Amino acid sequence: MGEIQRKAMSRWEKEEEEEEAQAQMDIWKYIFGFVEMAVVKCAIELGIAEAIEKHGSPMTLSEISSTLACDPSLLNRIMRFLVHRKIFKATPTSHGCSGYSQTPLSRRLMRNGEHSMAALLLLESSPVMLAPWHGLSARILANGNPSFEKAHGEDVWRYAAANLDHSNLINEAMACDAKLVMPVIIESCSETFDGLKSLVDVGGGNGTTMSILVKACPWIRGINFDLPHVIAESHQCDGVEHAAGDMFLNVPKADAAFLMWVLHDWSDEECIQILKKCREAIPKENGRVIIVEAVIEEEGKHNGLKDVGLMLDMVMMAHTNFGKERTLKEWEYVIKMAGFSAYTVKAIHAVQSVILAFY
Repeated sequence: MGEIQRKAMSRWEKEEEEEEAQAQMDIWKYIFGFVEMAVVKCAIELGIAEAIEKHGSPMTLSEISSTLACDPSLLNRIMRFLVHRKIFKATPTSHGCSGYSQTPLSRRLMRNGEHSMAALLLLESSPVMLAPWHGLSARILANGNPSFEKAHGEDVWRYAAANLDHSNLINEAMACDAKLVMPVIIESCSETFDGLKSLVDVGGGNGTTMSILVKACPWIRGINFDLPHVIAESHQCDGVEHAAGDMFLNVPKADAAFLMWVLHDWSDEECIQILKKCREAIPKENGRVIIVEAVIEEEGKHNGLKDVGLMLDMVMMAHTNFGKERTLKEWEYVIKMAGFSAYTVKAIHAVQSVILAFY
């Protein structure tokens, strides 16, 4: 064996040893992957972040346990875990005692925080949404049935219509995302809303998205459009009209239609049907449909935030019948098949991108 071959073999053996050592550590992430979600859910339900925020300074374990009526010994173990994950900080109190303080991440666990993601985590960790994951392998098999239907006897939308608590949980989760994403869209894509006098939010949930938009763009008349049981629970807001209906049948007329985290719930054929109804609702001249969805990057082009799109794709597989996250080519297909003449895509600092489809 020549010198070059010996060096190549040595390099290969070293890489294999490193991969083996890494695998010994990584496998535990998958064995106990559920633990992080469960403990963070526990923190939200207990209100740990709210307690520290209300206190206004680092709290001792005794103070937190007293405020929340928790067992100090058990709470200590929870806090140790959360501090290790850098969700809370171990910080001395003003009296020099060991205490805990907030971080930007822990503030996202506050139900009513400015950057709260609590509702989304509570949705995804709910028993209703966890059950379909246990049937994912059966879903993947040829002729497999949708996981959510197998777990609950009907698809997620019929289940939500019959279980208003779960419907509200879905809409609260979508609202918490809208509170984070809409300001980014308004700042990064302000030209998108220029010249619009009216805008219909298709599948707009409780109206949070439209309420944020009309406050930032008061010249726009907002229409929040969703199923009747959703509209019945929607929030009243000046400048926003609520309309009940079915997007597969018709969409209220407006200068533009807006869809955020809607199309990924549906198959290509269903997306094309929805987009055609949106196209019918907008004017031929300057009409546009604003799509806010993840765009799955090609292999090798992922960044940390866009990798969330790959996880969302698995969520779609577990929770919807035929929904999926799409690559740019897949978005181009449904947009063109729906009859749109052109489209643009703009990446923003969010999981989603902004896609404009022109009449």
